[in-house]
Amino acid sequence: MKRTHIPVLAGELIDLLDLDRNPPALTAIDCTFGGGGHAELIAERLGPEGTLIGIDRDPLAEERFEELAGEVACTVRFIHASFAEALEQLAEEGQQADIVYFDLGMSSMQVDTRERGFSYSYEAPLDMRMDPGQELSAREIVAEWDERRLAHALRDFGEERRAGAIARAIVRRRARAPIETTVELVDTINSAIPAPARFAGGHPAKRSFQALRIAVNDELGQLDRGLPLAWELLREGGVLAGISFHSLEDRRVKRFLTERARGCICPPEMPVCGCGREAEAALLARRAIMPSAGEVAHNPRAGSARLRAARKLAASPGGAA
Repeated sequence: MKRTHIPVLAGELIDLLDLDRNPPALTAIDCTFGGGGHAELIAERLGPEGTLIGIDRDPLAEERFEELAGEVACTVRFIHASFAEALEQLAEEGQQADIVYFDLGMSSMQVDTRERGFSYSYEAPLDMRMDPGQELSAREIVAEWDERRLAHALRDFGEERRAGAIARAIVRRRARAPIETTVELVDTINSAIPAPARFAGGHPAKRSFQALRIAVNDELGQLDRGLPLAWELLREGGVLAGISFHSLEDRRVKRFLTERARGCICPPEMPVCGCGREAEAALLARRAIMPSAGEVAHNPRAGSARLRAARKLAASPGGAA
């Protein structure tokens, strides 16, 4: 399969999974297949007795998966769905896995497919749907959500400090004419930001575009549902890993894994544990793993990436884990 994008933190992910030391017949679930960069590297190491399950709601990802399927020795399966729905389906089937990983956010192929409208860097219709078959798009949000709801979305999903001003500018402009393209939206955002501040922290539309994309695709809701589902699918000794590209995702992954790695929660002054809580997980790195300077130089999109992972521990007899 010809790679069309560079998988971020791929070497670090492979090292954490420690595939070369694991027994054969492993099952790996790629929850966000995208261009298949991580999946290709993992499938090569699973061997003929292993299984790779790819999940994505983007039909372009399914095309890439079909290419990969013809080139690897392991058993393969693709599920065309959002990862929360797909993981629910796998749980209902009784599927178990040794590896489950997420490469969150949008894929390079989505950014680079200009007509999808994910980028503020060139003109395209306002869209931003990861699944082109769904009804809600960025155009509808910009056209129909009231000022208060828009401001909340920009603030909550984009951490945009000028959310109120941008929401007001959107409402004013759409009253004159519909906002239908990325360029029209960028112009509207620029009009709400004082000139000296427009490029102080990167492109002035970056946070707003992130917020709209997250809202369109319910990305944080998917993650909140998907993490516990993925954990339940893991066998004892299995690894759950997440690569995040902004703080909203990373905080969720960190909180989820840290909670499962926490053991006794009794006050320190208690001589004997009374809560009976045992750790369910062992963190595979004390801190988030970040890309090297060399990787960022080679692939600037990797700059904000953070990798976290944990191994599922065996429950002790009669324990709470």
